[in-house]
Formats: sequence, structure tokens, C-alpha cells
Amino acid sequence: MKKKYQQNYKLVIIIWTLHSITLLHAQAFRKYSNEFLNIGADARAFGMGNTVVANISDVNAGYWNPAGLTEVKDAWQGALMHAEYFQSIAKYEYAAAAIPINSFDNGTEGTIGFSLYRFAVDDIMNTTQLIDNQGNIDYNKISRFSTADYAFMASYAGNLFNNPDLSIGTSAKIVYRHVGNFANAFGFGLDAGLQYRTQDKFYFGLMARDITTTFNVWSVNQKKLNKLELDGETLNEAPKDKIELTMPKLKIGAAKKFDFDGKVGLLAELDLNFEFDRNNDWISSDAVSMSPSLGVEFDYDNVVYVRAGLNNMQYETKFDDSRKLTIQPNAGIGFRYKGVTIDYALTNIGNSSVALYSNIFSVKIDMAKFSK
Repeated sequence: MKKKYQQNYKLVIIIWTLHSITLLHAQAFRKYSNEFLNIGADARAFGMGNTVVANISDVNAGYWNPAGLTEVKDAWQGALMHAEYFQSIAKYEYAAAAIPINSFDNGTEGTIGFSLYRFAVDDIMNTTQLIDNQGNIDYNKISRFSTADYAFMASYAGNLFNNPDLSIGTSAKIVYRHVGNFANAFGFGLDAGLQYRTQDKFYFGLMARDITTTFNVWSVNQKKLNKLELDGETLNEAPKDKIELTMPKLKIGAAKKFDFDGKVGLLAELDLNFEFDRNNDWISSDAVSMSPSLGVEFDYDNVVYVRAGLNNMQYETKFDDSRKLTIQPNAGIGFRYKGVTIDYALTNIGNSSVALYSNIFSVKIDMAKFSK
């Protein structure tokens, strides 16, 4: 009876996931809606160029591919990450936990995960009241506010068709965004993923992000926004559209783990990243665009890790309207002692793309390792 319920439950997830792709199709998409959820999570993944959809197998799978949470089997895991962008103007924080669920007659039933994200610029000066109607300047009227994006994800993963090598997972996310007390938004979306692992350490993964066309509904405080005027004319007009829809994305990956001399290992993965519109990706059309990414990880005795990755293969348009193909390089290192893993990544090394390089730190705790 229990197995039948499990199969029906997973079948409902699959059917509902596929059906939800067609929801809200009549609404207008915002190409850069909820961009903070495209940054990523975990310094290990950043060091590999975000190329982990097939091999991810820890607490951070809730973001990259929730199907990978099935590899958290014996005890809970936790993770924290801190990153800074644009010379520390913007700060990005991430926390996650994964907990295996035991069945009634012993054995792992599945895994649940929770993750929280915050991307913010704090202490922005509000000068809307700096000059009064007579043109006088009063610096005491300068206040400060923050603009911040939050997301909370709840994930579930389990084996598909009772096959221990095949797993499926979903992540439901709630989004809250605010720009001081001028405007705020709430949203909801869903991600889904698959993973297949072979006994000879080939890994395959598929991740569909925003399959429900993740939406945000904005509420604008027009009274606050209209306070800045010049000669009776409002300078801050609220946007007319209050609904944003994030277009779905698809990532497909394949990885292989090699073991040398018992203690030296190499993990390599190739991903294909699809977006369903025309953009600056390496291959682009009106219907779909694609860019590849590659990541590698060397390890010594599963204690010391060295990583490298290439991603964001896009064409950059110069001032003379010529186009140049750019690639973002990344590198990282990691160290594990018992159940504690500390990772560091340096993203976008050099001048290969328009973004600034960033330093990213993360820590992971695996309680199962402390009992061994």
C-alpha cells in the first residue's frame, strides 16, 4: 500500500510539473526578472563554472538540482555562503539544510531540503526630501534604505520507480522583493530536476528552472514615490505593469568521476544551458538559445580540492557594433576535515567578460561524517 502511494505521489508531481509549463502563457515575460536567483549557490559550484547539475549530491542540490538531495542519506547537512559583488556594494547570503526522511520500516524514504537567499544593497541614501519647495537644502532630511531580494525554497527528492540510481526532485520557492518603502513584490515558482547515476560513476542530470513561469506581483507606494517633484512634475513614475513572469530555463549535464592511484580523483562535467528566447548566447535563435559550460574538480583523498570552470559563453557587442565571443573563467579550492568542508571560489578571473570578479566563501557541515 505504501509503495503504491509513493508511486502515485511521484506520478502526480511529474504530471503537474509538465502541465504547469503552460500556465500564465498569455502574460508578458520580463527578461531579467528575479535575476538574483540565477546567481547560484555554494563556492564549490562557482569554482566549477556552475557546472554541477549532474554531479551535485549534497545539501546545495536544492538550488542546482533537487534530485541530488537523495544522496543525503544518513544524517542532516547544512551550508552557509557569503559573497560580495561590485566592490562590496552588493552582498549575497545563502543558508541551506537537508534532512533525510526515514520510512516506517527503516530505510531512507527521501530527503527534504530548505534554503534561504538574500541579495541586497544596503544603506542607500534617500535624498527625495533633501530640497524643499523653496529650494533650500537640509542634509538632516537624508535617510537611508535598502533594496533586497529574498527567496525561500522547500525541496523534496526521492527515487523514481523504486530505482536507487534514478532520482527526481522539486523545489517550490517563495520570493519577496522590496525597494525601501517605495515598492515590494511577492512571487511563487517551481523548479524540477532528474538525476541518473551508474555504478561506474557516470552521472547525468536535467534541471528545469522556473517551470511555472515564476511570477512576481508588485505593490507600489505611490505616495512615497511621488514625493520628489520638480515644477509640479513627478520625477518617479511607477511602472504600469505590476506582474513579472520569469521565463523557464533548462540545463542538461553529463559527468564522469575518475579515480587514480586510490587517493587522487578527477571529476569532469559538461553542461548545456538553454533559454527559450534570443539573447547573446553562443548559439541563439528566436525560439531557443544555448551556451555550454565545463567544470573540473581534482581531489586528493577527498580532503583537498582544486577546481576550475568555464561558463557564460556569450557574444559581447562593442562600441563599433562588432561582436566578440567572451567566456567567463572561474577557479576554486576546498578543504574537508571530518564533517566540515570549507570552499573558496574566485569567479570571472581577468577581463574575459564584462562582470567584475568576485570572492565567494562557503562552509558545509555533514553530520554523517562525524559518526565515522
